[in-house]
Amino acid sequence: MILRDKPGIMQLLFALRGSVLPAILPRILSLSLIAAGLVAIDQYVFTLVHTNPAAFAVFGIALSLFLGFRNNAAYERWWEGRRLWGQLVADMRTLARETELFIESPARRERIQRLALAFIHHHRIQLRGLSDHSGVEDWSAENFSTAPHPPCGALNRMAQELQAARTAGETDGFGLKALGERMASIALAQAGCERIAATPLPYVYSLLVFRTTYLYCLLLPFALMDTAGWLTPLFVCLVAYVFFGLAEVTEELAHPFGETVNGLPLDAMCRTIEISMAPHLGVEAPPPLKPDNYYLS
Repeated sequence: MILRDKPGIMQLLFALRGSVLPAILPRILSLSLIAAGLVAIDQYVFTLVHTNPAAFAVFGIALSLFLGFRNNAAYERWWEGRRLWGQLVADMRTLARETELFIESPARRERIQRLALAFIHHHRIQLRGLSDHSGVEDWSAENFSTAPHPPCGALNRMAQELQAARTAGETDGFGLKALGERMASIALAQAGCERIAATPLPYVYSLLVFRTTYLYCLLLPFALMDTAGWLTPLFVCLVAYVFFGLAEVTEELAHPFGETVNGLPLDAMCRTIEISMAPHLGVEAPPPLKPDNYYLS
């Protein structure tokens, strides 16, 4: 996620960090060169067909509406992912307090809290599709990376600890019920995140948007050559930047748990949970993560 103040004039013109321009620049340049070639053919080789710009205005409005609809759908996924992780932060903090209230054994309390931290890290790793499980071993000695589903492996181990606490008389039925409901809330948020990660926007949306945008930008010079002349490539460049830029932003927002600059800062949220749970574990809280060149991972 990019964190920076409101950009000034120079930043608006030249800032690349957090912009989609590097990703779409080859497409913009290619379409501008094609437009320049068409203008050159029209002026120096033979006259091409010139069309009415009014049709492209209607076409452009329809394309803008469809891009706006797709962008809203992508942002809704991004915002739902953020809400679910906010719920996970709250549930993990409450779990730490509830173990203090309902689990008498300090050793078992610590094991449950460390298992909760192992869960949240495995959950982050799974959502991002990473193979590096570093960060988990700092909080839990138990290794769940080889389990069929590492986050659920950690939750299952927490459930076993709660059952053992009940058997040993270290908690009562009310405490077991409260902690069980807390784990159910965590599992519900986990399932919501996995639903978003495993269910992308329908492929036909991307296919239609990019196919139509290319078609529009390739045909646009035929509507502008009459009046714009050699400025046609510039106008094509601007139109391509708007349409391809919005489409690329939508692609990033549609995958909120990715490591793109516009993805959710899962590392920072895991660190927030670590800071909140450190006093319960009796360890020094780690420092919060800071943005690196405006990027918070």
